[in-house]
Amino acid sequence: MMHDYHVTIEVDSPNVKYTDDAIESTYTYRRTVCKKLDGDKIKATPVETVYNFKTDRKVPKVGLMLVGWGGNNGSTLTAGVLANKHNITWMTKTGEMHSNFFGSLTQCSVTRLGNTDDFQEVFVPLKNLLPMVDPRDIVIGGWDISSVNMADALKRAQVMDYELQKQLYPLMKDMKPLPAVFNNDFIAANQSDRADNVIPGDKQHQLDTVRQNLRDFKKNNNLDTVIVLWTANTERYTNLKEGVHDTAENLLKAIKNNEPEIAPSTIYGTACVLEGVPFINGSPQNTLVPGLIKLSEEKKTFVCGDDFKTGQTKIKSVLADFLISAGLKLSSIVSYNHLGNNDGKNLSAPSCFRSKEISKTNVVSDVVESNKILYGEGEHPDHCIVIKYIPNVGDSKRAMDEYTSEIFMGGRNTIALHNTCEDSLLAAPIMLDLVIVTEMCTRIHYKTADMKEYSHFDSVLSILSYLLKAPRVPTGTPVINVLSRQRECVENIFRACIGLPPQTNMLLECKTHQH
Repeated sequence: MMHDYHVTIEVDSPNVKYTDDAIESTYTYRRTVCKKLDGDKIKATPVETVYNFKTDRKVPKVGLMLVGWGGNNGSTLTAGVLANKHNITWMTKTGEMHSNFFGSLTQCSVTRLGNTDDFQEVFVPLKNLLPMVDPRDIVIGGWDISSVNMADALKRAQVMDYELQKQLYPLMKDMKPLPAVFNNDFIAANQSDRADNVIPGDKQHQLDTVRQNLRDFKKNNNLDTVIVLWTANTERYTNLKEGVHDTAENLLKAIKNNEPEIAPSTIYGTACVLEGVPFINGSPQNTLVPGLIKLSEEKKTFVCGDDFKTGQTKIKSVLADFLISAGLKLSSIVSYNHLGNNDGKNLSAPSCFRSKEISKTNVVSDVVESNKILYGEGEHPDHCIVIKYIPNVGDSKRAMDEYTSEIFMGGRNTIALHNTCEDSLLAAPIMLDLVIVTEMCTRIHYKTADMKEYSHFDSVLSILSYLLKAPRVPTGTPVINVLSRQRECVENIFRACIGLPPQTNMLLECKTHQH
């Protein structure tokens, strides 16, 4: 059972000011700038920058529109939110089950706030650091190429227990997805039999329709904010073309000219940016083409991606960091998966699988490149990924991994893992976190001494890296895949907004004579 643990945090500091509308903080950001000199010398210089943060305290009414709403992820998320909103309980063969948000960073994890005078650590819910949206208040809608209502989509997914499905049926039977953008050139041919609910016409008409859908959803539900999340099938990679995908102007022109190499996901992303709606790409394809990123920068609208980080990849980023940080030379990673849901069916097409393979492979690149003691120029572990479609296992994904490392004096160490997980039950709370943290970031503004006005974070919202396999980052920014560093980023940015120093775990007060 998930316990309703809530605390109110108030920071007592001259650097923090609370008003009815906002939390204002003055924060000194300390970092180290390195300069490589001749030979093997490196000059390290501590640098300080003072940031003024202003965070709006009013939590808006939020709507979430899912692309691929009727799929396993979309139906599972919708069912979970409604079950929690209505406090639904149900019986299984192991006893009574209670609705919860297990697996959610924002709803079920805690962070160390500090210590008491007698050195007792104080932990608080992460969601209580700042005023965040309650997932039970989110209004959900979306698009799907299948016209099946959400209650029947939940039944088709075969993820939730039968008794829970029965209780949810009257709450979901009138939820019907809007017609979706469909192009069978970008997904597996085996998906065509589901496509009975599509937007007709050329790409410009599809773009205009999605934009109108966004306006209507916001107006009809009396919403303050709408966020869109792609949870539809993995597309093949877009073949980037000069004059088509490279600039915002060319992208819009290409859509108007019905250019074949514009993916459905890019049409959704473009519609969102033009409407000022944050767009999250939850699949591994290269939706966020350069022109779309440039358009988001012009319109000052958040985009982020790619690909939900659920089970196997999350463990991979942790284990690679653990082994290499311990001075062991990770030499081989072999990952095998089989799953039986519609995502697995779509991934049986080689072009769609290639998108997934790229997002899963790059997840260890930064930790490998960081250690020049273990790895020479261009050297990296062997990395093989296999995904097979086995209908019998349904949404219960099976992952088998083998990690081989070179150890002391010619020795070898092999770690083998077997992971069984219900794919959509891992993905749904991560999808909620992506929406909640994205919305939170729309209310955080910052200013430095050389800025006249407050500004938002960069349009490519890299704070979400913890939740995504292949995190997109602003140009010139290093990609960080190490899970612990990604989580620290989220915590420490939220702490900065209330004027608290970052977590260091030094605990010097307990290691010196002060106590």
